[in-house]
Formats: sequence, C-alpha cells, structure tokens
Amino acid sequence: MGTRHSRRGFSLIEVLVALGIFMMMAVVLGTSYINILNAYELAGRSVVRDEDVRFARAMLLAEAEREVAERGARFEGLNGRQVSWTAVIEPTNTADLFTVTFTCEITAPELAKPGVVADVFRVLRPSWSEPAERDRLRNDAKTRITQIQQELGNKR
Repeated sequence: MGTRHSRRGFSLIEVLVALGIFMMMAVVLGTSYINILNAYELAGRSVVRDEDVRFARAMLLAEAEREVAERGARFEGLNGRQVSWTAVIEPTNTADLFTVTFTCEITAPELAKPGVVADVFRVLRPSWSEPAERDRLRNDAKTRITQIQQELGNKR
C-alpha cells in the first residue's frame, strides 16, 4: 500500500487572494471612517456658525433705529471667531413693513476664507418708519380698500 499525501492547508495563491480581499476591505473601511470623521467636524463647525448667525440676526431684530441697523455691528464669537453683519433695509408698499437683506461674515483662524451668509426676509418694524411716509402708505391702503369695497358693493 502506498502512502498518500493529503492536503491540509491553503495554497499560496489562495492565501494571496484572501490577503488582497482583506486589504481592499481595509481600504474601503478606512476611507469610510475618515469620511465620517470629516462629516462630524463639518457638522460641528456649522452648528457654531449657525449660532453666530442667529445671534447676529437677533441683534439686527432688536435694533430700534433703522440707521443703526443698516450700519450693522461686529462682535467676537466662540473660539476667536470674528462676526460682522450689515443690513440693507428697503421699505415696501405696506406701512411699517420692510425688506431686509442681511449679510453676516464670519472669520476664524481655522477657516481658509471668511464664511458669508446672506438672507432676505421681511420685518414689521414701526420704529423704522418715517411718520410722513407711514401716513401716506396708510392713506393709500385705505383708498385701495374703499375702492375694493365699492366694486364689490356694485356687483351685488
């Protein structure tokens, strides 16, 4: 009877294929992990930036004088951030209603270039109105309402 040689291990090619698959999976997992860390860092930065922008917007909305609000302000945020904001305030055809173009610029040592946030919104602010202009707009609105009521009364 002859002796047979039985195979009890992996061949060199099988080991190399397994190592290749393992290395590809390690690269994919490592890249995914780095992407997750970067996403957490960006999310953390945007939360701090959003807090600075919200505070600047609150400063604008708290300002009673239109000229001061248009000049804007500058303050120091968290972690040495410098925040400056300005506003362009334009009256609308409605008394005491204004369209505000709000611009906030954030500079920080960790930022390569300043972050700029711009927003346009409307604000009802009686203290920003000129009394003569307010009276004129109210009279115009009253005239339009009277005309609409007369037109509706004539249709009935």
